Amino acid sequence: MEKRVDSKCVFCNICNGDSETRLLYQDEDYIVFKDIRPYAEHHYLVVTKDHIPDAKCLTKEQIGIVTTLKELGRKVLEEAGADLSDSRFGFHWPPFHTVSHLHMHAISPASKMGLLGRIIFRPDSFGFVTPEYVERRIRAQS
Repeated sequence: MEKRVDSKCVFCNICNGDSETRLLYQDEDYIVFKDIRPYAEHHYLVVTKDHIPDAKCLTKEQIGIVTTLKELGRKVLEEAGADLSDSRFGFHWPPFHTVSHLHMHAISPASKMGLLGRIIFRPDSFGFVTPEYVERRIRAQS
């Protein structure tokens, strides 16, 4: 199936190699790279190559995407030597995102984030939700 791409989207451009962003991981469907504004020593973005606007747009048929994003986030953190027991994974919930392209934050050590990071990445707040929240929301769709 052909991937949707938005030529004006910065993440689509990174996925297509139209950027000097260093990729930490890449396969046919996903990429991972370091956040340009990290809030912890390890702060990565796990991004779908398919242009999906955000986690709120995911359907029941796409629930596996959330699982894969989590697995890749854990893998990259682990490979970087991060402490998985002090990590945080999640999505900015619309309208609280700056890039309208599905991406999950993988952050460690969460305990070392400053005040602003703890506010911005507070789990299951108005603007940031965990993968488990997204999965519950998708399963509840009729």
